[in-house]
Amino acid sequence: MFFTERFNALTEEGKEAFYKSIFMEMDGEEAAAARVEYYRKKLKHMGENVKIGRSVKIINPQYISLGNNVMIDDDCTLVARDEGGISLADDVNLMHRVYLDTEGKGGYIKIGKEVYIGTGSTLHGHSGLEIMDYCLLAQNITITPFSHIFDDCDKIISAQGGHTRKMVIERDCYIGKGCCIVYSADIKEGSVVGSGSVVVQTIPPYSVAVGVPAKVIRKRGEPKKQ
Repeated sequence: MFFTERFNALTEEGKEAFYKSIFMEMDGEEAAAARVEYYRKKLKHMGENVKIGRSVKIINPQYISLGNNVMIDDDCTLVARDEGGISLADDVNLMHRVYLDTEGKGGYIKIGKEVYIGTGSTLHGHSGLEIMDYCLLAQNITITPFSHIFDDCDKIISAQGGHTRKMVIERDCYIGKGCCIVYSADIKEGSVVGSGSVVVQTIPPYSVAVGVPAKVIRKRGEPKKQ
């Protein structure tokens, strides 16, 4: 009877929070519909036919916009720290455990239509992250438009600040699983980055790049070297 007694002792606000937690975790069409109805009143904008999975965490929903046919899978997290916010265009899919965080003041994340972001990927938007239409991001990708300064050995690294800039992944790019893309790099239109690569400089249009650090090995449409 321990938990029953604790529940009965809750205030009305506490009981509402309890029921909310149940609906946020439940499987089934009724719970899924309740999550959408709840967030429709909280988000800056929500289009039609949006799906929000179980255990999704949305921080500051008033700064977040979702287009039509957006799917946010189980255990995703969206953190919008100020009005720069997060926007997902039509037909965006965020798979299981995707983490989006605008990070510092003025940061934002803007994702274009028909973008797929794979399981376990982590995307930050310190000075802005834009992913244009039709991009495919595989599993466990990290994108961080920030790099710590660490030159002064007499100061702790966290006190030295860092470099940041807006990062753009242009239209119709494919980023393989396990890639890391840092603040100094953009990915130009139509490019492919191989699995496990670390991208530290801009990849030109329609390039295939692989390695640590990533280097262009050919252009799309060119024959592969034997």
